Amino acid sequence: MMIKWGDPRTLGLPAPEARLHFEAERQEIGGGPRRRLLMVDDEPAFELSSYCGTCPLLFRRLEGAREKVSLESVQERLTGALDDPNDGGVTEAFGALLPEGEYLPLLLSAEPRLIVPGQEGDYFSREQVATWGVDQFWGLPEYPHTPYYRTFETAVDADAHLYEFVVPMVPPTWNERERVEEYVALMARGAVPTAVAISTLDVCRPAVDLGDDPSVHWGLTHFLLDGHHKLEAAATAGRPVRLLSLLALGESLATAEECARLPALRGRPRSARAAGT
Repeated sequence: MMIKWGDPRTLGLPAPEARLHFEAERQEIGGGPRRRLLMVDDEPAFELSSYCGTCPLLFRRLEGAREKVSLESVQERLTGALDDPNDGGVTEAFGALLPEGEYLPLLLSAEPRLIVPGQEGDYFSREQVATWGVDQFWGLPEYPHTPYYRTFETAVDADAHLYEFVVPMVPPTWNERERVEEYVALMARGAVPTAVAISTLDVCRPAVDLGDDPSVHWGLTHFLLDGHHKLEAAATAGRPVRLLSLLALGESLATAEECARLPALRGRPRSARAAGT
């Protein structure tokens, strides 16, 4: 469910001053393709989908993703449900962690399912393989090196589908059990807490037909800044959370027109893709 969205706005600090930024990996002459990276404190935290636009969707945890990125100053406000992306100065507060650029604020309702790679519900071993097949070198599906949450999917059109993910900065096994249980109890009493993420929209189009369902994948990926305990609690209790997504327009592999369609697509009913349709 789409709660509310704002107009695109400039947020963030120059990359050297921001805790998070996007970067194209430097490669020596004659090296392989440059990796597209999300950096945290100047260390590679996640490898993202390739710039080519025809490779499979990717979010792969790297060694630099080893701590959460949250703000104590807004913790009390995020214990409950935000009603507007600009409510309580939360967007501005997290904007000070981000690289300077244009962001589309989206306030979403999400019902997360915790996914372990290779197990039931794993996008990489199911929907992605149906379109791209397995990795041609390894003979295996892509592997994200992290558990993650699936929250939503819907049809874009007959040949394209939107898949949404929430990716924690650290695995849920690193969460404090007592805090998770506290949020489970709060949710049982009707509370709907809010999490915050920096997000990308990557539209990936297979160049050749390697799988049974050669469709276009719109990957809306939320990298969790605040709310690690809340997401796990919601997945455990089967309860919704609100998610303030700050979509990095200039860092997404999507056109301005595709990004502009996102609020309407996120407001559609949830629907799974039937392969080959």
